[in-house]
Amino acid sequence: MKRLNPSSPRRSPCPVSCTLDIVGDKWTLLIVRDLLHGKSRFKDFAGSPEKIPSNLLSERLERLTLRGIIEQCDSPDGTKHRAYRLTKKGQDLKTTLVALRDWGLRWEKGTRAMIKQTE
Repeated sequence: MKRLNPSSPRRSPCPVSCTLDIVGDKWTLLIVRDLLHGKSRFKDFAGSPEKIPSNLLSERLERLTLRGIIEQCDSPDGTKHRAYRLTKKGQDLKTTLVALRDWGLRWEKGTRAMIKQTE
């Protein structure tokens, strides 16, 4: 996948287009979902049911960091391992994810929310 440069020119001024350029792939919003559910480390994201390949996970984490959606932080368990957390910009994606979850629950038979969310 082509690396995104945060300062590269946009293909369109449309906010939907610009947002999809950042989070519109198969994996990115699933990483944000996992962060919202309390996951914070590479191994946590890799262990999600969707089984994101490690090379893609590394690339998406780098992209999310460059875009200011996540940031690296100390691991919550106090180990030397780095962790990730959502920035304010990343936390603002919660509404979008809740809307996608609700749409999927309503219209896609056989789906279920893995974790109950409080709105």
